[in-house]
Amino acid sequence: MASAGQWLEGARPRTLPAAIAPVIAGTGAAAALPEGADLPRALLALLVALALQVGVNYANDYSDGVRGTDDDRVGPFRLVGSGAATPTSVRFAAIAAFAVAGLIGLGLVAVTGQWWLLAVGAAAIAAAWFYTGGRHPYGYLGLGEVFVFVFFGLVAVLGTTYTQTGTVSWTAVAAACGVGALACAILVANNLRDIPTDSVTGKRTLAVRLGDPRTRHLYLGLVAAAMLLALTVAPAHPLALAALLSLLVLRQAVSAVRGGAVGLGLIPVLRDTGKGELAYAALLALALALT
Repeated sequence: MASAGQWLEGARPRTLPAAIAPVIAGTGAAAALPEGADLPRALLALLVALALQVGVNYANDYSDGVRGTDDDRVGPFRLVGSGAATPTSVRFAAIAAFAVAGLIGLGLVAVTGQWWLLAVGAAAIAAAWFYTGGRHPYGYLGLGEVFVFVFFGLVAVLGTTYTQTGTVSWTAVAAACGVGALACAILVANNLRDIPTDSVTGKRTLAVRLGDPRTRHLYLGLVAAAMLLALTVAPAHPLALAALLSLLVLRQAVSAVRGGAVGLGLIPVLRDTGKGELAYAALLALALALT
């Protein structure tokens, strides 16, 4: 039976910045609009995002574990793959996390009165499950980055802004694309690390399809894209240039990817890219709120 510490590790708390960053960026974009930010609604959105992220992590643990993808894993601890927890218990944990996200999301929708958002929430839960779940998981087909950009970038940021203001702006779209790019960079680094084992188990991620050198170029391109998007916001919000300071947090990750780090050497890249995304979102949000 898995210990409490192992369940916590299985939830992969280091991935939580990818859930927090979009809410911060979306709230900053809301603050820049005449309607202004609504902190209680932002808190509800944050709780939904965190519950979804934990659900994704447990769902991936379960689905990869029962497929045998994690039998020879280099990355973080997995509950099913290690044998610490049964597949049934991990699947239940995933479903419970999604249920929490759904209930809190229902409350947020009720407050806004925009009931069509329930369909967006359902799509987010479905995307979370079918990343590695189901007969034809899209994460095994090289589409993971597309869905991460959509749901951890566009949907999460714009949804946060919309539920607070009832509208979105081009600035919110730019912020969503920038945050989405860095969220994708986290997944790219993760899949870069797993190319050797994924190739053997038949998990055809985008990294496996592109190969090691081009996957490294993709990571660097995503980081660069996020910075360029901050620059596009700067003419209207000059303080948005502060988002470029997130490169100080990202510099070691960028250096490791450029330097050819592999296996365990890429685990710090995931951590630092998550921190970089969080710094980027916080600095951009502050800039939007102040100008």
